[in-house]
Amino acid sequence: MEVTGLVTMRDVAERAGVTKQTVSNVVTGRVRVRPETEAKVRAAIEALGYTPNLVARSLATGATRTVGLFVPTVASSFYSEVVEEVENVLEQRGYHLLLCTTRQDGERARRHMAGLSSRNVDALLIAGDQDLADHLPLLADARFPIVLCAWETDAPVTHPVVTIDYEQAGYLAGRHLRELGHERVAVLASLPSHQDRLDGFRKAFARDGIAVPDSAVHVATDASAVGGFDAAVRALARMPEVTAIFATHDILALGALEAARAEGRSVPGDLSIVGHDDVAETRHTRPTLTTVAIPARDMARQAVELLLRSVEDERPPVNALQLLRPTLVVRASSGPAR
Repeated sequence: MEVTGLVTMRDVAERAGVTKQTVSNVVTGRVRVRPETEAKVRAAIEALGYTPNLVARSLATGATRTVGLFVPTVASSFYSEVVEEVENVLEQRGYHLLLCTTRQDGERARRHMAGLSSRNVDALLIAGDQDLADHLPLLADARFPIVLCAWETDAPVTHPVVTIDYEQAGYLAGRHLRELGHERVAVLASLPSHQDRLDGFRKAFARDGIAVPDSAVHVATDASAVGGFDAAVRALARMPEVTAIFATHDILALGALEAARAEGRSVPGDLSIVGHDDVAETRHTRPTLTTVAIPARDMARQAVELLLRSVEDERPPVNALQLLRPTLVVRASSGPAR
């Protein structure tokens, strides 16, 4: 069928062999249709170049088709994956993304939250609890649903949370090193935000009657490879007998790899190094980094779909905690204790 001029919803319906209402259901996402029918409609939309009139629909329904997203930063591989996945889901469902970065600045986070009530959004997703937990009361009177994800401190009971079992992640790292025979270990940690990872790591060693004392934990003053390098140098100077390092996120582990080279220690011959997150850079280090992978995209997808169900059902989401399971990814940076 040749289509000229403005493409309408009726044109899409005729091309896909469905009703106009079915096309509307696919575009708005308010009513679910069979996957094969949705595929036909979307193929027709793409072939005809149809653009829904979102402004008219918003005026008619009072909805903006816009979802707000708070993240600490987009410079992190982890949060960039979260943003991409959220945007993918929203685009598929005919929504727009309003992105706010807090840049790990508590005052900036407070201003964003305080001003959000004046913005036209249908829902809000908050990813990461850095500098945000104390400001959640600012959203107490929000008229839109709110979901939290990548939450690592105590989960609030006021909002549903989709996050990772971070304590299990630390436990997996610890059990891996114990199974390799390591007893003398150091931890490079971003505290207090990564306390659950540290707790899980300690539990893995405690299972075999081995304590990981506070003296073995070295706080990174900067959440960067430089911060990891400095913390690892301090750890190796204070505990030259260590045979393994666990970094509570991969960026610190990258710095630890550099510190091991600077100290003349081979990895994993002299020193095993394990990270956390499985960011893209870990696959290209020398040696490649053993790490604990967390399902960032799956978490983001589940969280935004929970939000959209609430918007479309016109009722608040149930305040529940969903924990996604991490997995250990063994690469070349870990080996038996010397």
